[in-house]
Amino acid sequence: MSGIKDISDRMGRVVYGLISLSLGLISFAMMVVALWGIWVSVHEKTLLEKALLDAIGLIVIGMAVFDVSKFLAEEEVFNSGGAKSPTKQRESLLKFLAIIAIAVSLEALVFIFDAGKKEISSLIYPTFLLIAAVSVVVGLGVYQKLTRNDGDSSQNNL
Repeated sequence: MSGIKDISDRMGRVVYGLISLSLGLISFAMMVVALWGIWVSVHEKTLLEKALLDAIGLIVIGMAVFDVSKFLAEEEVFNSGGAKSPTKQRESLLKFLAIIAIAVSLEALVFIFDAGKKEISSLIYPTFLLIAAVSVVVGLGVYQKLTRNDGDSSQNNL
């Protein structure tokens, strides 16, 4: 049975490694496309402001995708095999959701700047994105409060 588990662990690491590598390459490509858009805008004398806002959006998304790629590589490829303790699982979940909250917040800010220059009525969608990001952060706080160990609570109440 141990041999099957080893094969399964190795297959999982290979698959997660490929996914992580793919996400890393995609994030790099997004950043290159963003910089290319700025380059084209500068050389063709088109709207640089729009190209910059588009680039910020792509780079923010690329950064979030890269963070997810790095997270998968660290957690699923490079970590030693075996079951994770509940504390480690909690830390992994918190780290992953924090990455998502940061990415959504940054994307919402980019959309707010873009929408604010066009039409004020289009600010509703980025506002909902910001509300979603705040909800994720509040949810993370509640989750941490509800799942902390008794040993942690004596230190956190200081």
